Amino acid sequence: MTEPSGFLSLEQLASFAADGVIDTVSIAFTDMQGRLVGKRTTARLFLEEYAKHGAECCNYLLAVDVEMNTVGGYEISSWQRGYGDMVMKPDIATLRAAPWLVKTALVTADLEWLDGAPVVQAPRAILQRQLDRLRELGFEAYVGTELEFIVFEDSYREAWKKGYRELTPATDYNVDYALAASTRMEPLLHDIRVAMDGAGMYCEGVKGECNLGQQEIAFRYKTALETCDNHSIYKNGAKEIAAAHGQSLTCMAKFNEREGNSCHIHLSLRGLDGSAVFADSTDASGLGHSKLFRHFLAGQLATLRELTLFYAPNINSYKRYQPGSFAPTAVAWGLDNRTCALRVVGHGQSLRFENRTPGGDVNQYLAVAAMIAGGLYGIEHELELEAPYAGNAYDADVPQVPSTLREAASLFAGSEIARAAFGPEVVAHYLNNARVELAAFEAAVTDWERVRGFERL
Repeated sequence: MTEPSGFLSLEQLASFAADGVIDTVSIAFTDMQGRLVGKRTTARLFLEEYAKHGAECCNYLLAVDVEMNTVGGYEISSWQRGYGDMVMKPDIATLRAAPWLVKTALVTADLEWLDGAPVVQAPRAILQRQLDRLRELGFEAYVGTELEFIVFEDSYREAWKKGYRELTPATDYNVDYALAASTRMEPLLHDIRVAMDGAGMYCEGVKGECNLGQQEIAFRYKTALETCDNHSIYKNGAKEIAAAHGQSLTCMAKFNEREGNSCHIHLSLRGLDGSAVFADSTDASGLGHSKLFRHFLAGQLATLRELTLFYAPNINSYKRYQPGSFAPTAVAWGLDNRTCALRVVGHGQSLRFENRTPGGDVNQYLAVAAMIAGGLYGIEHELELEAPYAGNAYDADVPQVPSTLREAASLFAGSEIARAAFGPEVVAHYLNNARVELAAFEAAVTDWERVRGFERL
């Protein structure tokens, strides 16, 4: 029988299960930290029960830190509330093969409370709310994400034992676009590409990046929700494939003092009929930009600082923002200008802007939701777009991207735009997450402090 590939219907899953080709289904969702979590079940039980009714999981999965420690301050989940359940309701349209795992299919789930009400704090639900707002105006968002990572020869368990120090990167020097030097990683990169194609994605290419062992695998754009679902599966699957090779990879925003891992996000709008609403051949400026596009991009500029918490969610995120690093510091837009936070490229149907603020550690659902919310703010208030910045925006006298998680959290806390777009429950939930991270970081004693203070202070 043909091996399962791409997206699957329930009928196809049943056929593959009957023939013993698939015996496991992973039911998964993306948590606050951008990780794929959930449970594995038998294909038989999934078909009989979970496909229709969903599978329960503890609601603390949206109320823990990165170490999976229970922490206080969350309205939806606490010891006082008993850490009850929520339901992972499979979105059957996302059911797909997972070729890198043995006899396994994977499905993305939405989160509901036991009474069927949505868990509004869930990242996928936050994005869906913004997409609903967009569709009410007659538009659909198309998105592409460009996730970078660094590959190491050490396995994850070896890296853990070393305290993530003295790891061996998969290349010894800058291999940006270099084919020969990247070939040593090709067994791993090939397996990732092929596996993701087998999971229903459309790989556009792989290229070396500037940091040692750094690579980027990009996939063809799709609707916003599809791209964000794919992103989670790709990021999780790439790590699992690296582990099978005895290697490891990291997407953390800034692993060392060299170039960080970015996750540039491209976004365009189309009408529900497929029309290219960002483009206008009669644009008097000659740029081919529609009035809608100008309002939408002006909204990005107006809201970027207030919504940076959704672009850069961790302490480490802010260490990317260094002058001359290809990570942005200036809240500015430019025409194919990589020194700006917002880079406009393409024309006609492909006209889009690239948000260069997110790093590899981003939760893509939250970032895309923030981009749409910002654009809608620009449309609703008919904001005028300033002229594009020409030249080196690192030297520009313009507002700057927040430089710390504390600054970003403070801006988010005071943002009426965030409250109006996402709701007070969501704002409070993710502010608490930031406070938890800040408290943990400020209580930690680092290697940097020991080196400077052990003997010399």
